[in-house]
Amino acid sequence: MTALRPPTGRLIRIGRIALVIHPRAVVVTAVLILVALAAAVVAMATGTLALTPGEVLRALGGTGEDAAVKVVQTVRLPRMLTAILAGAALGVSGAVFQSVSRNALGSPEIIGFTTGAATGAIMQIVLYDAGGVRIAIGALAGGVLTALVVYLLSVRGRVSGGYQLILTGIGVGAILQAVNEFLLAYGGLDQAIQANVWLAGSLYLRGWVHVVTAGAACALLVPLIAVLARRASLMEMGDDIARQLGVRTERTRVSLIFAAVLLAAAATAACGPIAFVALAAPQLVRRLTGSQSLPVVGAAAMGACLLVVSDIVSQLLPIDANVPIGRVTGIIGGCYLIWLLTRKDRVRV
Repeated sequence: MTALRPPTGRLIRIGRIALVIHPRAVVVTAVLILVALAAAVVAMATGTLALTPGEVLRALGGTGEDAAVKVVQTVRLPRMLTAILAGAALGVSGAVFQSVSRNALGSPEIIGFTTGAATGAIMQIVLYDAGGVRIAIGALAGGVLTALVVYLLSVRGRVSGGYQLILTGIGVGAILQAVNEFLLAYGGLDQAIQANVWLAGSLYLRGWVHVVTAGAACALLVPLIAVLARRASLMEMGDDIARQLGVRTERTRVSLIFAAVLLAAAATAACGPIAFVALAAPQLVRRLTGSQSLPVVGAAAMGACLLVVSDIVSQLLPIDANVPIGRVTGIIGGCYLIWLLTRKDRVRV
């Protein structure tokens, strides 16, 4: 990632609490939030029942035509809320992993945590023929157990992070990918089809249970990460410097990792594995804001924006098929990753 000069901030004191406000970061984040909300309205207007943005807004308020109100409030609104919350969760999760590993390639799908969440979900589908709630629980459990294994294998001298975390995660992810393929071959035809549909990553038929899953994770974990963000930024300068400044580095690192894992697992449980968002959102925000600090709110806004826009693209593709959003983000993310790897002067590897 680019070595950027941190923007000038304004110090605001409220009693014993001191806040540093970066005007450029605030403006960029506000614009991203507005773009995400506007894109959500456009996405809810798109579909078999085509609506105008005005009709969508009236339907949200319950004052439109009955058909529009029913479609928007029962089908399209849960879909968009799931996209916004899952995108925010992935954006913050990616920002944490890139900060902890000090590597632009640090993201839950590359380190293997998303694959672990997928393993837990596939086991529920293939071995127990489970439904939506148990699949979500399996994805959460799989992501957490994978994080625990990766962390324990990457610890050297009671210190984790950096290259060791990335490489260990890639290795564990490769093993779990093979396990997933074995489970798909082992299961019956109907179970294999259901698992493959889930693995594609989709917002199709998302309901309020998915909104609650992603929303609860964001409400509980994003504030925790925001509190630890300053310590994480100090740790990016090196553990020795951070310890001299009073940061308990390993305790902070473990707290950040497991909070980020739970966010990624919750997003995966809500809409399946979604590539690219966690990798790109924090980097794009840092380039727009020019900041080196952990961009918690900005990454959340960018992640939501990317996932909602990707959903619009998947609906407007000129083919007669409902393309899963995970496939769209995967194609975009592959191109972005190739571009990122070719810019060696920009990537900390």
